[in-house]
Amino acid sequence: MSTEIDPESVHIGTLNEKALHASLKDWYAEPDDVFEVALDGYFIDVVREDLLIEIQTRNFSAMKRKLFDLTERHRVRLVHPIAQQKWIIRTPKGGKGKETRRKSPKRGAIENIFEELVAFPKLMTNPNFTLEVLLIHEEEVRKHDASKRGWRRKGWVTQERRLIDVVDQRRFSTPEDMRIFIPDDLEEPFTTADLAEVLGKPRRLAQQIAYCLRGMGTIEMDGKKGNAILYRRA
Repeated sequence: MSTEIDPESVHIGTLNEKALHASLKDWYAEPDDVFEVALDGYFIDVVREDLLIEIQTRNFSAMKRKLFDLTERHRVRLVHPIAQQKWIIRTPKGGKGKETRRKSPKRGAIENIFEELVAFPKLMTNPNFTLEVLLIHEEEVRKHDASKRGWRRKGWVTQERRLIDVVDQRRFSTPEDMRIFIPDDLEEPFTTADLAEVLGKPRRLAQQIAYCLRGMGTIEMDGKKGNAILYRRA
């Protein structure tokens, strides 16, 4: 791949860059990497020889078109962080008082990648596409916005996310790699309720896993049990 950098466009992509995204890009960087490259009408976070690396902290849907376009001509690796542990920092209302810091009871896991991957599960069948999941520890800074008082957080909105540490990373290059999310002790055929029970995860997440694995051809439908769809390994 021949990559030419437009000197007028360098660093334009960093103007609205969030703290977590910037920190992950620094953590991920290797010598000779090039950042914020203008290519095929898009800004690429990191270019490593003939590999394009995109770091997306949330909302895969927003970059669906970009990824499909780029993978037609280039090797692309999508990197996504999941907060295994999170500390929530609340800034004082009106700038008065002290900020508070507490550990969130929620713990993310590798399986949570399917909450985002539902945007384009079939992309895993493209040999030019690779998905890398980072398990991280992070801080989430929240500030109070009186205009959003009716929301479920009672007006507290996320201001930024900060990286503390990267504790694990997993790379998935083919649909076959995704078979690890179908445990060996899961009997066939199975429902999403069966999958949820074996994984120890909510039914909603098991449904997202099944949707994605079916979309990439890792599992297939095998009839129904009442109103529940039955699946088996493809």
